[in-house]
Amino acid sequence: MNSIPFNQPFIAGKELFYIAQAVLKNQHTAGDGPFTRKCQEWLENCLCCKKALLTHSCTAALEMAAILAEIQPGDEVIMPSFTFVSTANAFVLRGGVPVFVDIHPDTLNINESLIENALTDRTRAIVPVHYAGVPCRMDVIMEIAEKHSLNVIEDAAQALLSRYKERCIGAEGQMICLSFHETKNIICGEGGAILINDSELIQRAEIIREKGTNRGQFFRGQVDKYTWVDIGSSYLPSDILAAFLYAQMENAEQIIAKRNLIFDLYMDGLWPLAKAGYIQLPLIMEDSRCNGHLFYILTKSLKERTALIEFLVQQGITAVFHYVPLHSSPAGQRFGRVNGSLKVTEAVSDCLLRLPLYYEMTPEDVKRVISAIEDFYRQG
Repeated sequence: MNSIPFNQPFIAGKELFYIAQAVLKNQHTAGDGPFTRKCQEWLENCLCCKKALLTHSCTAALEMAAILAEIQPGDEVIMPSFTFVSTANAFVLRGGVPVFVDIHPDTLNINESLIENALTDRTRAIVPVHYAGVPCRMDVIMEIAEKHSLNVIEDAAQALLSRYKERCIGAEGQMICLSFHETKNIICGEGGAILINDSELIQRAEIIREKGTNRGQFFRGQVDKYTWVDIGSSYLPSDILAAFLYAQMENAEQIIAKRNLIFDLYMDGLWPLAKAGYIQLPLIMEDSRCNGHLFYILTKSLKERTALIEFLVQQGITAVFHYVPLHSSPAGQRFGRVNGSLKVTEAVSDCLLRLPLYYEMTPEDVKRVISAIEDFYRQG
């Protein structure tokens, strides 16, 4: 019996052809080549943002966003604790203080009703994280941000092509950060992007991304030489990675449709267990369209989840838990602070289990995972 991994990289179209083209025809393998420009144009057109810049990771995009937001030592940034370390670390690197608030028990996204209570005179930004590709309630968050003159920096690592009330994720906040890591829907191994909707930030973003130089302006003929003008780092990905990524972007709708099909198969197949009270399934929001990024179940306890993971391993199936809450980590306790109770975050962290979901997964694979979970609960 073949094993079923949690994730599996894949070829969707012309990835290898475009890589060869980047090397042999374009003769450009460094950053900001023809394929980088194609990817950025695709993002700007599909996500309705003013400017897209590819980066070598979503972490890099978040670090750029923290610089662009001019986070200073002691400045506070509101975010969920149930997220990847990069969400907080990008701001800590600038001396910022992550302020952790709780999440909704249904969407697992930041509870926007708790944001205003966490604000102080040092608050500079709100960082919504669109968990599992499910959009945060951006209209409410943007209203709070506008009221208090705060930046909104969206961590949309998991949310490419998700929509909230018919608006693309990428059209709301001042800055939006994406990931193309091999675990995401659209991949290039390691990669990311920063989307910018504040026109005043675009020129500086280009400079920060190019090691603090005005190299981009030089190549456009806007200056007669380029030099060091600001802080920055080398945030560009190779055009080889962009070539792979562009082939994935050409097949994005097909990829998302396949993942949503797998998601729906899980929902339908596991619904009887949820109805019987054994597990909790993800919420499908009526006013949103999700991208099928991941499928999870919530067990009743950490002990039950651990036993289920071990049972699935015996069946050749890899299912994994997710984040350890940042507020409970050594660095989170050192660099951040908690505002209010985080009971939902802590409960979800103990009970959430992510099931296998990847582009080349077959309906038979999904049925096998469902059957194994049914067997686990049937045996008591």
